[in-house]
Amino acid sequence: MGKDVQMSIKMEPELRAKFVAAAAGRHRPAAQIIRDLMRLYIAESESPTSVATSSVNDLFSKLGS
Repeated sequence: MGKDVQMSIKMEPELRAKFVAAAAGRHRPAAQIIRDLMRLYIAESESPTSVATSSVNDLFSKLGS
């Protein structure tokens, strides 16, 4: 799937700095993590299952939310 669009979001500078640092600590681009979170969120909203919910919760815990 090609990346054809961009999305801008507003957030606190400290939130961005912590997120970018957490992503760098895992050697992953921050944008990839955002895309993964978006896909999980969509999967959960389309078909709320324990698997999707568990995946979202696991990802959040790994990110240290």
